[in-house]
Amino acid sequence: MPDECGRLVVVGTGMVLGGQITAIAKSEIVNADHVFCLVDGLCEQWLSGLNSSLTSLQKHYAPGKYRPQSYRDMVDAVIKAVRAGQSVCLVAYGHPGIFACVPHWAIKAARDEGFEARMEPGISAQDCLYADLGLDPGTHGSQSMEATQYLIYCNRIDPAKLLILWQVGLAGEISLTHFETDRARLSLLMEKLMADGYGMDHEVIIYEAAMLAMMPVRMERIALSRLPEARLSGISTLVIPPAFDLKPDQAMRARLRALGPLKADDMDAAGA
Repeated sequence: MPDECGRLVVVGTGMVLGGQITAIAKSEIVNADHVFCLVDGLCEQWLSGLNSSLTSLQKHYAPGKYRPQSYRDMVDAVIKAVRAGQSVCLVAYGHPGIFACVPHWAIKAARDEGFEARMEPGISAQDCLYADLGLDPGTHGSQSMEATQYLIYCNRIDPAKLLILWQVGLAGEISLTHFETDRARLSLLMEKLMADGYGMDHEVIIYEAAMLAMMPVRMERIALSRLPEARLSGISTLVIPPAFDLKPDQAMRARLRALGPLKADDMDAAGA
């Protein structure tokens, strides 16, 4: 363990500004020696009211700059404060560990140097999505991934299950230097979804969680064929409902029935 007593705690704000932050996250922000944040200007303003020792990490972004380099610069800034013996709080949107590499990299870097580091969970965009759209991942099962990851890797997609593609507003942007996509890339996404079993007329949903209490949720339903012309932003998520009913595995059902009812001795052995 280093001589300094530096430590790092990573927290999330939830999605709705000021309304979804947990008591633990708020306490960590208030009591930190220094707070680093990766949020927008309005959230920064709110955070400064909780702790005036606040540094925005947004300054590490630059037009045309390779995003992973920006992320490394952010981590370096955070770890420098931890090395100086400060109790540091890193704040990100939603759940700080979901689609956010900087929190994970910062925790690993701190632990590698022997410092205490941990993450507190927060309300994520996925939590809001299930609530706003009235979806239950337990009904059909759920598949969830980043839109570009879906495009550039071979995935075994089941169109009988819910599919959620995050950051669709950046779909196919593989240079990691821009924060948008275009019609050509969205056309490729549409083509791949069709190849995976979704028809051109299949209804998909463009979802954007509310960031303010009075802000409306975006739940725009369109045909898959209209995806290339859709208006998207950096917080857009593409939700693809199941295209088919789940297919029962009759052979497995028969094998399970053949086992008969569970016996107390069997349950005790399974739990041993």
